[in-house]
Amino acid sequence: MLKLNKISLASIGLYVGGILFLVGFWAYAKGNSTLNLIGFFYGFPILLGGFAFKSSEVTPTPVLVPESEPVLALRKLQETPTQKQLRNDVTRYRYGIKAHLDEILEKVGMSPTDEERPILVGIYEEISQSEETKGAYSLVLRFRSPLMDFEAWQQKQDKLTRFFGPGVLAVVAALENKEVDLKLISVIADK
Repeated sequence: MLKLNKISLASIGLYVGGILFLVGFWAYAKGNSTLNLIGFFYGFPILLGGFAFKSSEVTPTPVLVPESEPVLALRKLQETPTQKQLRNDVTRYRYGIKAHLDEILEKVGMSPTDEERPILVGIYEEISQSEETKGAYSLVLRFRSPLMDFEAWQQKQDKLTRFFGPGVLAVVAALENKEVDLKLISVIADK
């Protein structure tokens, strides 16, 4: 099944605009004024729009671990609206932003400059195994954070929990290579 959120509007604009523009040149060479007008007056603006979208395009974040049946079943029962919106937003093409979650990181004080901002490199879903939240649905966001140390993440953990709203507990975990997992764990029993 074709998922519309997995299609790049920029690529569509570039292909359609490019084809129409080339048809306009071909029609000009052949003396066909009708196709020439269509090619130039529609193809060129669509092509420019495609270039504009491409320059501000942020590609979908990859899913690091494929979803399993138990995780999908638990997601249906426990996923909060915040987790759902976040998962949908980061796994689709976005336009007009610098990076996925750039505004959120800025609001919680995790992005003093563009260079220091952690970069979202992947997501996955799991069933929580920690003692406090064992068996709960967890959406995990993996960030590469070379210029922000893990202590800064730990200091912002409570603020991240408050930001992502009721029913979500934010837990950070340090990984190798300056990567951090932000686990957004559902703390509601059933929906």
